[in-house]
Amino acid sequence: MKELLIGNAAVARGLYESGCKYVSSYPGTPSTEITEEAVKYKEIYAEWAPNEKVALESAAGASFAGARAFSAMKHVGLNVAADPLYTMSYIGASGGLVIGVADDPGMFSSQNEQDTRRHAIAAKVPVVEPSDSQECKDFVGIAYEISERFDTPVIFRLTTRVSHARSLVELGERTERENIPYVKEVPKRVMMPAMAQKRHLFVEERTRQLAEYAETSPLNRVEYGDTRIGVICNGISYQYVREALGDVSVLKLGMTYPLPDRLLTEFASKCETVYVVEELDGVIEEHCRAIGLSVHGKDVFPLCGEYSQGLIRKVVLGEESRTVSVGDTLPGRPPVLCPGCPHRGLFYTLKKLGVYVSGDIGCYTLGAVAPLGAVDTVVCMGASISALHGFQKVEPDKRKAVAVIGDSTFIHSGITGLIDIAYNKGFATVIVLDNSITGMTGHQNNPANGYTIYNDPTAAVDLEALAKACGIPSVRVTDPNDLDGTRTVIEEELARDCPSLIIARRPCALLKGVKHSAPLHADAGKCIGCRACMQLGCPAISLSAGKASIDPTLCVGCGVCAGLCRFGALKGGD
Repeated sequence: MKELLIGNAAVARGLYESGCKYVSSYPGTPSTEITEEAVKYKEIYAEWAPNEKVALESAAGASFAGARAFSAMKHVGLNVAADPLYTMSYIGASGGLVIGVADDPGMFSSQNEQDTRRHAIAAKVPVVEPSDSQECKDFVGIAYEISERFDTPVIFRLTTRVSHARSLVELGERTERENIPYVKEVPKRVMMPAMAQKRHLFVEERTRQLAEYAETSPLNRVEYGDTRIGVICNGISYQYVREALGDVSVLKLGMTYPLPDRLLTEFASKCETVYVVEELDGVIEEHCRAIGLSVHGKDVFPLCGEYSQGLIRKVVLGEESRTVSVGDTLPGRPPVLCPGCPHRGLFYTLKKLGVYVSGDIGCYTLGAVAPLGAVDTVVCMGASISALHGFQKVEPDKRKAVAVIGDSTFIHSGITGLIDIAYNKGFATVIVLDNSITGMTGHQNNPANGYTIYNDPTAAVDLEALAKACGIPSVRVTDPNDLDGTRTVIEEELARDCPSLIIARRPCALLKGVKHSAPLHADAGKCIGCRACMQLGCPAISLSAGKASIDPTLCVGCGVCAGLCRFGALKGGD
């Protein structure tokens, strides 16, 4: 039977068919759907972890017990999980351990464009890369075989286009596996220096054996055609090459670390001109040059962003792709907070107060965009709190400053920053934007909202009690849609000589359980065109003939704009 599946769903199917029993992940686009699909198979236990480090460590524990385990994350999530990754390379795997990491060329939903293969090379763990949904499913099984045969974690590298593109997948049956019996092996699993020194020797020998395996692995294949042009490629680049260049010779690499020296050399020797087509870093290209091959790579292809069929055809063949122009310039559509978003009122208030805002990763990063323009800095998950502490330690007069962080991100990596502030006698004001969900990645539950990935009720972190336990003396709760009340709370907490936590609590407007009021409407007779309501940046509000206008198909009746209008021009539905 065949199904049309996105790559991430096909990965989940591969987990099912391969006998995987345990999945622990943290949501991060473009990897999120793997775990959301895996949870649909009753034979697989799946969960959302507080962060990627915990997720990988939990999967490692399941591997210790002899089960096949999996952990999914996006590329920046692997930074968080790097600590267990590098040591698990030394320890290896009992039951197969596969780590799904989705890179984001073009940075459609990410703060950087790093290449996961760099982590893999540094950690000395193999990398498997599919190029379509069928390979997403099939390569999972091969990844588990590699993991168990060579006693190693395996990185299963995806990119946005592979994760989210659909193609036909031939489905198979699940192969059940008994857990490999646990045997206590202290020299293998306890990484104190004396043990780690010996395991490092094992890792180097394993890498040599993996490189030898890569020479004949079914993951790597040669497709000879016109040998005037030879292309070495991986992942989605293979699809682009085949569409753009026709019957050229291709070496398709489905295992991109370690690389097969003899296979690369033989292929290059049979082709007149060899190109390496790979998105992001020139990892394959650098290896080819290191073993003495003459190839074109980043000397002709860009280092940044996504590739395309047109780009490859132009670089290799010098031919422009035929395109059709509509003739008109379409207006830009910058991302905005949704109508009724609870973050909008908070950022409006912060901008009016003129405070320095240390921002974080989430929907609320859009608080940096005009017309709100409230956020000053964004680094990585959890950094808002830690960075504000450092900022204020060297600028003690900068008391009009706050950190903003979402509830899920606070659980992910914000708690330790809060402890740092209390422990080191800081005076920062931290605002947790508690919208009761992990919003940016598509509404995943988290430890703060009291529901598991199965939507079963569970223990919920009490943010107020947690802040008190961390040593924060002042903890307040406010409704961000109450502009006056929120402003008062922020001003009072900024005036304190001690650290404080404000919880701006209102659920995401897109949650199914949220009931909205009737749309507002604008009274043109009362509107004077002052544009005060436009400062909110709500997509439901526009100007028509100089007067405010509300789109009833977008407005959710939150009423924040009505609170701004001094002339009563914005009214609730009649």
